[in-house]
Amino acid sequence: MIKRRILALMLLLTVQLSFAQKKLLKNFPKGYTPEEVGNRLAYRFLDGKHMLHAGKWISYPETFNWTGALKFAAFTKDKELVQKLQDRFEPLFSSESKFLPPKNHVDLNMFGSLPFELYRVTKDDRYFNLAKPYADTQWILPENANAKEKAWADKGYSWQTRLWIDDMYMITIVQSQAYKVTGDKKYINRAAKEMVMYLDSLQRPNGLFYHAPDVPFYWGRGNGWMAAGMAVLLRNLPKDNADRPRILEGYRTMMESLKNYQTPKGMWNQLIDDPDCWAETSGSAMFTYALISGVKQGWLDEKVYAPVARKAWMALIPYINEKGDVTEVCVGTNKKNDKQYYYDRPRHVGDYHGQSPYLWCTYALLEK
Repeated sequence: MIKRRILALMLLLTVQLSFAQKKLLKNFPKGYTPEEVGNRLAYRFLDGKHMLHAGKWISYPETFNWTGALKFAAFTKDKELVQKLQDRFEPLFSSESKFLPPKNHVDLNMFGSLPFELYRVTKDDRYFNLAKPYADTQWILPENANAKEKAWADKGYSWQTRLWIDDMYMITIVQSQAYKVTGDKKYINRAAKEMVMYLDSLQRPNGLFYHAPDVPFYWGRGNGWMAAGMAVLLRNLPKDNADRPRILEGYRTMMESLKNYQTPKGMWNQLIDDPDCWAETSGSAMFTYALISGVKQGWLDEKVYAPVARKAWMALIPYINEKGDVTEVCVGTNKKNDKQYYYDRPRHVGDYHGQSPYLWCTYALLEK
């Protein structure tokens, strides 16, 4: 009888602790709730101008900010916001069609993820017809492909492969969206195969990633793309996919390292392992999204990681100014084998590189 009571008490305490940990990602003070933050940033996007790639096409930061706002609107059932986001897109079918990216680069094909999301929300076939070629052409070798591109294609990888860690969000997001919309496993399977190759090629023993093989620095946002990309892929990857265990291993190894490098205030620095470097918001928000996803989806031990995710979210919000613009966002950054280069990168306010992952966090927090 005593043993039964002890076991029952232990079970009760376990349930209570689990409930308490789950509450860490639900109960936030005024100004910090995902609903408030999401509204501020999503409606702020409606006031912004296009952020063009090379001055010509809708860029990936704008694409992901747009998609984040749309997902937030769908989660909160804000029909007015959905309609306004549709209205902003409508000129891309006509007067602004020149801004549609060509389908010839990993940073451009990602655009398809946005019309895929609009299709999921509206079921308007125009969005589907616009989106699908962006996913398909990422694996269709062009006639003018060079030798390196042909070599990647011959191995079954995207001809757009570069072995830059940014790619593992750019490729993953459009292929995952294609899978969600079509149900065709070829999209998710090839994204998973690509991810495994990147993990095997680039992940360091501590779970983090150099900005490039010849640039031995753990740049925050570069690592953020990889963290968010793995989270997106694991959300969509069927449980029986043969590559899932390897991706989950890579993800968990990275999350453990990020837990250890989180600053006392809850952020991550521009150079993750450098305590003297400045706190950077876009990478920190990407890590927070990946951590929230892991706790909510059961990939991470909630006792250990829910407090880490909450601490990060609470640290991120004060970086939003009164206009709804995220501050301390590192500008677009190419690789350079020079530590001071990363210290000296300009910091923007309201840059879509930063606005986007904040929105990803809002709908991740709103998930059940």
